Amino acid sequence: MADTAIARIRDIGLKVKENVNRVIVGKDDAVELALAAILCEGHLLIEDVPGIGKTMLAKSISRSLGCSFRRIQCTPDLLPSDITGTYIYNQKTSDFEFRPGPIMAQVVLADEINRATPRTQSALLEAMQEQQVTAEGETKPLPRPFLLMATQNPIELEGTFPLPEAQLDRFLLKIRMGYPTPEDDRIILSRFRQSDPLEELAPVVTADELLQIQAKTHQVHIAADVEDYIIRLTNATREHTTLQLGASPRAMIALYHTTQALAALRGRAFVIPDDVKYTAPFVLVHRLIPRAESHLRGQTAEEALGEILNSVPVPVEEEVETERG
Repeated sequence: MADTAIARIRDIGLKVKENVNRVIVGKDDAVELALAAILCEGHLLIEDVPGIGKTMLAKSISRSLGCSFRRIQCTPDLLPSDITGTYIYNQKTSDFEFRPGPIMAQVVLADEINRATPRTQSALLEAMQEQQVTAEGETKPLPRPFLLMATQNPIELEGTFPLPEAQLDRFLLKIRMGYPTPEDDRIILSRFRQSDPLEELAPVVTADELLQIQAKTHQVHIAADVEDYIIRLTNATREHTTLQLGASPRAMIALYHTTQALAALRGRAFVIPDDVKYTAPFVLVHRLIPRAESHLRGQTAEEALGEILNSVPVPVEEEVETERG
């Protein structure tokens, strides 16, 4: 892969990061992972308590990308047709016309997705996997690029519907924002004292440019030893004694592509083992299900994956460099 392509991806990534960081303070890791999801044309699930900045992150990214943006506020009375769109009878033309729903945008925010009913949540599956929607038996493609960012509150359980495993598996990454530090709190107060910096954000990359660098990202080199490392990690989750459900082939492919995107954003044309170790928790944990007895003992998927990452041998970096050369 040409160094110029990597430099372009890195430069665009830095521009988007810098733009988003005018609003989001002290969350460089979350912004970088969101950009990795965008480069992979994957979807992002942001889980954290209210007021942390989940919705603000989604809005800041959409404004930085120069893409069309729609927001879906998920509630128990939301219908699938409220998302996909529906046909409306036009009295002037005496014909039915399709009125597109909010899913027909390039960047879609599904706010508090776990407040929507399972029937409505399932309406998102086709869009997330096939990049299309079906209304009244007619299939309509979604615009490209297409990115769904969903938020959910893990604390409040009343009136919520947990996402099924099939839907969780469609999210490339699951991240948490976390509370800011006291120093970051001071910066936040300073920035929001007089106005909302989100209103001043302007796009730093066009949709066409984004499609071009997405295609280039998949050309980032992954050595055979690193591929074997990804395979061993994936299989280890399927054999771990505390896990009922391990990582699927889709999860393995997601880990593969996410490491490519991360390497490109960090200015490298090749993936190193540290990229795999860094991204694995964000790609795999939400896809792993502990056994019932393990759950009762308080053993979590995060702990199981941590044990796997510590036990599976890591390729020697010199070997990876030799193969790349």
